[in-house]
Amino acid sequence: MQNEKREPCTDLSLPAGPMPGRCSHFVQRKKRYCKMIVALGKKFCGEHAESGEEQNSRKRILCPLDPKHTVYEDQLQKHLKKCNSREKPQPVFYVHNVNSGAETVDTREEQVSLSSLSKEELKKLTDILVQVTNGLDPPLPNQILCHPALHEALNDPANGDSASKHLKQQGSILGHLERLGLLGRSQCFVEFGAGRGKLSHWVNIATEDSVHFLLVERATTRFKVDGKQRKSTFERLHIDIQHLCLDRVPSLVQKPLPVIGIGKHLCGAGTGYNFLLRSENI
Repeated sequence: MQNEKREPCTDLSLPAGPMPGRCSHFVQRKKRYCKMIVALGKKFCGEHAESGEEQNSRKRILCPLDPKHTVYEDQLQKHLKKCNSREKPQPVFYVHNVNSGAETVDTREEQVSLSSLSKEELKKLTDILVQVTNGLDPPLPNQILCHPALHEALNDPANGDSASKHLKQQGSILGHLERLGLLGRSQCFVEFGAGRGKLSHWVNIATEDSVHFLLVERATTRFKVDGKQRKSTFERLHIDIQHLCLDRVPSLVQKPLPVIGIGKHLCGAGTGYNFLLRSENI
């Protein structure tokens, strides 16, 4: 990685120098110094050693598993065994493409984007969609509800537009769960696309009894809120919904519970198939 040339810093809002014991490489994109800890007597971390004054005979190369970071060439084999991007053993509830509908689709056909279609092809596709959807039940009316558990948070003057939007969405989901009689008894909530777990957090506050939560998220998430919960059990499943087989989750096998699926934002191959809001048993 080449050193980024920069003029002397005159912007008082920018840091005057790196923090003690941290890398001296200035990350122009983030307008701050790298925060990686350096070895004793060094000025740059391993990632930026070649970009500074500490070039040596050891060569750094891109990691073949994730080119977003580099590694010393002579330590590549050791790094591959512990790299966070390495292939890890799959959990017992992993069943490849169990929810993607792949068994009914010819995966050999090349997928194309809508933007690549001509007007005639797009019109033909639209006509097909209208034809196959005729006779289906009309969409449910848009009904925005709320729940008392979020009243205090919604009225917090410190909320910005983004926080208010998310709280209103979570409040409406809780309102619908209450209207359907799905709050307040022993059961298991499965939050799909859980992220930090805020939706489950509010459901936990709104429920009277201790319940079990399964938080399904394929990405690594920071600042999770489920570790702060005490009343209920929070369990994370690090997996894509596409490959999740709920009837193999050990905690549900050991103690079968009524299951309620919730989610604030879902996308991907696993969301269009076999997705139920409520199931009495696994």
